[in-house]
Amino acid sequence: MSVKTRNIAVVGSRSVGKSSMTVRFVEDHFVESYYPTIENQFSKNLKFKNQEYAIEVLDTAGQDEYSMMNEKHLIGIHGYLLVYSVTSRQSFELIEIIRDKILNSIGNENIPLVLIGNKNDLNFQRQVSFDDGFKLSEKFKCKFLETSVKENYNINQSFETLIEEIEKIHNPPIVKKEEKCVIV
Repeated sequence: MSVKTRNIAVVGSRSVGKSSMTVRFVEDHFVESYYPTIENQFSKNLKFKNQEYAIEVLDTAGQDEYSMMNEKHLIGIHGYLLVYSVTSRQSFELIEIIRDKILNSIGNENIPLVLIGNKNDLNFQRQVSFDDGFKLSEKFKCKFLETSVKENYNINQSFETLIEEIEKIHNPPIVKKEEKCVIV
């Protein structure tokens, strides 16, 4: 069985937990302290649905409405995790701008995306409801998950859901056509 390489970018505004999420997925531990990310590349081998994957994760620096999307965030990327913090309305509102920048730069609407509402363990600080996240995912026509890096809740599922979305586009299921018999 051949190994498929899949390049994933984790994007979102500052301090939403992109690096912590990536480290939790790749190295399975929680990073408590915050150091602003410049940019990091992580690798992990993953077996998902009987297929071996070599996952390359690009952990991006925090985006804002003024920062440009770096070409590295666009070239060769198979799918994107769009991450906001449920404790930051501003990070949620920025997601649409970030998504639009990606779509405009690539010039294609058919890009695998998964919307992630991170930090759902901080319910007492919540500024973005689950319903708000879900409605935005419906608008984007993408999957939506809430996660907690600290509690290791839905972290692997986030990356696996994105792999699944990537495979739908890169290897769509083969639909057999019914053979019809015409008697004259």
